[in-house]
Amino acid sequence: MQKILIIEDDPFLSEMYAAKFNQAGFEVGVAADGQEGLEKIEKERPDLILLDIVLPKADGFDVLEKIKKNEELEKIPVILLTNLGQKDDVEKGLKMGAREYIIKAHFTPSAVVAKVKEILAKVNR
Repeated sequence: MQKILIIEDDPFLSEMYAAKFNQAGFEVGVAADGQEGLEKIEKERPDLILLDIVLPKADGFDVLEKIKKNEELEKIPVILLTNLGQKDDVEKGLKMGAREYIIKAHFTPSAVVAKVKEILAKVNR
């Protein structure tokens, strides 16, 4: 079973995404802030990370930077899942190594699950 880690500080959203991914057959971990997210990434080694940008303790860009600087974690695909839709934020996230930049308001949870499956299929070829 593939494991997804959702790093999201809004409990309603993280529960909703966790439920969607559970229904789709994924094992799901959840972290409520950037620091907890990094600890869970190192301990659990998820197959993919859904990462919000606006987070307490360490923002998503800090978390992404730490993942990409760590040889053992850098290959884990990261999808930035956020409401920050500014062109500069999108470019920064993709330049830093995010596989995808998804603006929450533009994607249904089912579409997010579909995108995750698509990325994992490419990674696992």
